[in-house]
Amino acid sequence: MSGRKATGWSRLDNAAKIFPPTSDRSDPKVFRFSCELYEQVDPEALQSALDLTLESFPHLRSVLRRGLFWYYLDHSSLQARVEEEHLPPCAPLYDPTRRGLLFRVFYYRRRIGFEVYHALTDGTGALQFLRMLVYHYLTIRHRDEFPDGLPPFDYDASTGQASDDSFRRYYSDHAASSPPAPQKPVRAHHLTGARLPEYRLRVLEAECSAKEVVGCARARGVTVTGLLAGLLFCAVNEEMTVRERRRPVVLTIPVNLRKYFSSESARNFFGIVNISYRFQGPDADFDEVLQSLTAGMAAELTPERLAGRMQQLSALEHNMLTRLVPLAFKDFSLRIADRVSKRGVTGALSNLGRIEMPDELCRYIRLFDVFNSTNRLQVCACSFGDRMMVSCTSPLVSADLYKRFFRSLGELGVGLTIHSNQPEEE
Repeated sequence: MSGRKATGWSRLDNAAKIFPPTSDRSDPKVFRFSCELYEQVDPEALQSALDLTLESFPHLRSVLRRGLFWYYLDHSSLQARVEEEHLPPCAPLYDPTRRGLLFRVFYYRRRIGFEVYHALTDGTGALQFLRMLVYHYLTIRHRDEFPDGLPPFDYDASTGQASDDSFRRYYSDHAASSPPAPQKPVRAHHLTGARLPEYRLRVLEAECSAKEVVGCARARGVTVTGLLAGLLFCAVNEEMTVRERRRPVVLTIPVNLRKYFSSESARNFFGIVNISYRFQGPDADFDEVLQSLTAGMAAELTPERLAGRMQQLSALEHNMLTRLVPLAFKDFSLRIADRVSKRGVTGALSNLGRIEMPDELCRYIRLFDVFNSTNRLQVCACSFGDRMMVSCTSPLVSADLYKRFFRSLGELGVGLTIHSNQPEEE
C-alpha cells in the first residue's frame, strides 16, 4: 500500500472532463460515503488514519487548475484536516476562484464520512479510499487487540496503479475508427415541482436486510439492481399524469469498467448504460416491467458494447482538432452537450453492491452508506453484511415518489427502517 509520491501535474481522465464546466450549486458533483461504527469516533486517530491513507492515494492531494486547452490536476502540499461535520450533505468542493483540496473527511458521533468531487474519482475509487481509511482508523484505535500482527487488507495497488488513467490505457485508434451507430435522442420524462431553498438536498434512506432484498430479486429471476430499477420505474409511473406518459422513463446506471477491463485505478473508470420503459397507463404489470428492463440491461452490459462506447467518448479528446480548441470553447460545448444528454434522462440508479472488510474488523462496523448530489432523481445502494442501505437524494420539496418506492419495496416483504435529514419524515 505504498509507493513513490506523486509530483507535478496530471491530465483529467476522459470521464472527469465533463464535471468542471457543468458543476454548479444545484449539482456540485459530490459523492458522500460514510461508515457507521459501534463506538464514538476518535478525531486524533482518524487524522492519523487519513495521513496514512493519503500515502496510497496521492492523486487526491491535487487541486484543479485551468490550462489553455484543458483542466488539469496539480499536486498540492495542502494538508487535509479531519473536521467534525458542520456542512450540509454534499456541499460544493470545487470553487474555480479558490485553490483547495477536492475532498473532505469528517466525523459525527459514531460516523466517519468522506466526500469527494467526481472529477477526482468514481464511486468505486471513493469506496476504496473510505475502506482503507476505516481500516487504518480501526487498526490504530485497537492496535493492542492485534498482538500477532494487523489483519491483511485486500486493496494493495501501488500509487502508480491507483493513479492510472485507465481510459487512456485502453484507448485504441483502430477501435475508435468504427464506433457504434449513435442512437436517436429521446426526450425523457422529467420530475417537476417546487425545489428546496438554498440548493438544499433532501436525503431519505432505507435500512433493510440484504438477504431479504436478494431473496426478492432471485424469486423474480433478476439482479438486485434490476429489482430496484423496476420498483423505481413503477414509482415514477404512479406519479405521472396521462400527458406525461407520452415520454419514456429513462434511468442511467453507472457501470464499473474494472469488472470488464483489468484496472486497479482509484480514478474515474466507469461507463453508463441507459434503460428505458414507456408506460401506457397507471396500472403497469411489475413482472413485465422487470423483464423489459432486464433484457435492456443484458443487451448493454457486454464487453463489446461497453468498449465501443468507451472508445467513442475517448476519441473526442484524442482528436487533434478538438485538442487545439481553447478551453473556454470546450466549456461552452460541454455545457450544451450536458444539457442535451440530460433531456433524455429521468434519473440515475447506482448499486455499489456488497462492501467487504477484514473479518477481524467487522465487529466494530455497523454499516456503510452512499449517496451523492443531484438536481434530479437519484438512488444509490450498498450493503455490508446483512445490512443494506438504499439512499435517495432529491432537490424537490415533495418526497412522495421516494415514499412510493420504499412502500413498494416493503410490500415485497422487505422490512424497512427509514431515516431522513428532514425530521418530520423519520
